[in-house]
Amino acid sequence: MENYYQAYGTLLALVIAGAAVVALAFTLNRLVRPDKKYGAKLSTYECGLDPVGQGWSQTHIRYYLFAFMFVVFDVETLFLFPWAVILGEAPAPVQGFMLATMLIFLFFVSITLPYEYKKGVLKWV
Repeated sequence: MENYYQAYGTLLALVIAGAAVVALAFTLNRLVRPDKKYGAKLSTYECGLDPVGQGWSQTHIRYYLFAFMFVVFDVETLFLFPWAVILGEAPAPVQGFMLATMLIFLFFVSITLPYEYKKGVLKWV
């Protein structure tokens, strides 16, 4: 039982040592860096051109829907690839069940885009 806790002690020591190294690096960076603030440093940088307008702009909140839809379809792809690899190696009776299960999954995922379009989620105005 003693070796069991000793492994956790080693892990804890490594985590503490890692946190100390990170804290030391941040502290040294704060002590060594120059800390002069002037107008050019505080202005927005636009690829070498003079800044136009304000540097802070809000992103339209509706962008999160496209990010969410990307994640949904990306997860679908994540499930499809291993399923396709395993399907060929499965016994014949199991292949039919696997195919039916994946078709049901694809059906539910594929009806989301028309549903979102019908609800007006994809309209920007």
